[in-house]
Amino acid sequence: MKAYILHENPEWYPPFAAAFEAEGVDHEPWLLGEGLLDLDAPPPPGVYWSRMSASSHTRGHLLAKDHTRAVLSWLEAYGRRVVNGRRVLELEMSKVDQLTALRAAGIDVPSTLAVIGHEDLLDAATKMPAPFIAKHNQGGKGLGVALFESADAFADHLNSPEYVPPVDGITLLQEYLRADQPRITRVEIVDGSVVYALTADTARGGFELCPADACEIPPADSCLVDAPPGLFALREDFDHPVLGQYLDFSRRHGIEVAGFEFIETEDGRLVTYDVNTNTNYNPEVEAAAPRSGPRQIARMVKRLIEEGKDL
Repeated sequence: MKAYILHENPEWYPPFAAAFEAEGVDHEPWLLGEGLLDLDAPPPPGVYWSRMSASSHTRGHLLAKDHTRAVLSWLEAYGRRVVNGRRVLELEMSKVDQLTALRAAGIDVPSTLAVIGHEDLLDAATKMPAPFIAKHNQGGKGLGVALFESADAFADHLNSPEYVPPVDGITLLQEYLRADQPRITRVEIVDGSVVYALTADTARGGFELCPADACEIPPADSCLVDAPPGLFALREDFDHPVLGQYLDFSRRHGIEVAGFEFIETEDGRLVTYDVNTNTNYNPEVEAAAPRSGPRQIARMVKRLIEEGKDL
């Protein structure tokens, strides 16, 4: 048996390949986006890890998400062991899904209006206290996220060349959270335990904050490998009841690999705004952390393969 990794971005794969090799796990990437799927043929025996990204369309892989939906339905119908399966994929693809599920679990989330289509956007913006945030329901890396000081400013944006409609037609208008410090925190969870927490410097990184080195994005530039050092840092000795809430939420929804992101506000709230089930790991933080995210994933998959050999 081997591990099969379902994804769409080869640039993100090397750290995981290195971790699998270090743990002695035979692995094979499946690059999704087009191809043939024989629904009558059983999938190869093995453990499958889905790490499809909600931002795959921004890299030109327009069919990757639906391809993954089809593959996961096929795998689960044949009883294959899938890490971050079909239900988790839907959480990755929809911030509406994330926010409603988090709120139902008693976790504080931003006040949000979800606007379907374009016609009601301006009317919805007038209902939001200014300033407010606009973002795509299906995004990734903070792409499409912008701060608006008024509904009029939002109207000007909608009529400008800079406006990009959301790929699924759903725009979120969200309360602006004033942070007590210029940072967000991300909690990395693997296999039912917290690996570590890290911070991202929002004063330098803006909204486009992805811990992978290929996604360290200066505020007014595209995705660059040579981002400024120190944008991300290990948050040592972080201990808060929200960690238990994240672990319970993960168990309830079958999430085995994820990064939960939150902001601590100047009025004392801890507000969770994102669940990233396609988590990437920053090399600077990995070097400082007591445990490695990719190595923990490789160990989990290795254990699942060993358990599966007896089935």
